[in-house]
Amino acid sequence: MRVDLFDFELPQERIALRPARPRDAARMLVVRGGNAAFEDAGVLDLPSLLNPGDCLVFNDTRVIPAQLEGRRADGEAKIGATLHKRFDLRRWQAFIRNAKRVKIGDQLVFGGGVTAIAEERHADGSLTLFFEGEEAVEVLLDRAGTMPLPPYIAQKRGVDEQDLTDYQTMFAAKDGAVAAPTASLHFTDRLVAALDERGIGRETLTLHVGAGTFLPVKADDTDDHDMHAEIGHIDAATADRLNAVRANGGRVIAVGTTVLRLLESAAQDDGVIAPFSGETSIFITPGYSFRATDGLMTNFHLPKSTLMMLVSALMGRERMMVAYQHAIENDYRFYSYGDSSLLLP
Repeated sequence: MRVDLFDFELPQERIALRPARPRDAARMLVVRGGNAAFEDAGVLDLPSLLNPGDCLVFNDTRVIPAQLEGRRADGEAKIGATLHKRFDLRRWQAFIRNAKRVKIGDQLVFGGGVTAIAEERHADGSLTLFFEGEEAVEVLLDRAGTMPLPPYIAQKRGVDEQDLTDYQTMFAAKDGAVAAPTASLHFTDRLVAALDERGIGRETLTLHVGAGTFLPVKADDTDDHDMHAEIGHIDAATADRLNAVRANGGRVIAVGTTVLRLLESAAQDDGVIAPFSGETSIFITPGYSFRATDGLMTNFHLPKSTLMMLVSALMGRERMMVAYQHAIENDYRFYSYGDSSLLLP
């Protein structure tokens, strides 16, 4: 499909630079299948919008301070590094600002005495960085890194202490993401308690979100886009419980596109969710047949992005374009710190 079919005009003032306070005070646009009217609701209405026996699935990845600023050790060339994906205990793939000034073998010096060697250049221009020393890379990042806010926020304001908590979900448990699974940012203890009281289940899986989620689609046609890979894990017990939800007539509702992509990666042709551990680079566009996901709670996405294509695959492109126009006209807040939508095909 042509990528420009997923384009729309978004006024800059609709981009949220801070989350709602409290988190669960965000608005939520409910989009159902067919020609049902859009519903202007709030995140706190979620329990009443789901049925007892339904199950929400969350991503328990934890964002690490993966944004680094530094220079080449043998000169004054300043560079920035955004870690993308872990290869092993000491090696990470990273997107580099001012990458032309970095040669393979160069030592890069970051804050706090953290150093890394540029080992390999990839086809997309990113580099493999080998972090020197004996301390765990996570320890080094805590010393030298900052939270990797999305470009559309970072370009408008600096990262501050508030982002350390704002850009982390209440489910965050397993280090490895360099971008937050932002649909879960809206959840609070009181909302979870209300969901429990309603009889709505909760499960977690892990997909370590990479910086590739912010990469623009440069191809003119979706067939020509090279989708980034991310590491995910669903254990056997979680898969069994999710299969039981559907067998008992409940719906599996993904909280965030990262959860949806991992569920669909793990699903067999008959819709049964299997245990999963490894990389997924699944690219979901209109025409895709969903196997394991009955609904999606997600924030509002960028024009011409892979995530705009994903929600269009779930609900229909024309339906989502109209829904986004409704959101813009009714002052919904967009992107990572913005409002939410509940998509029920």
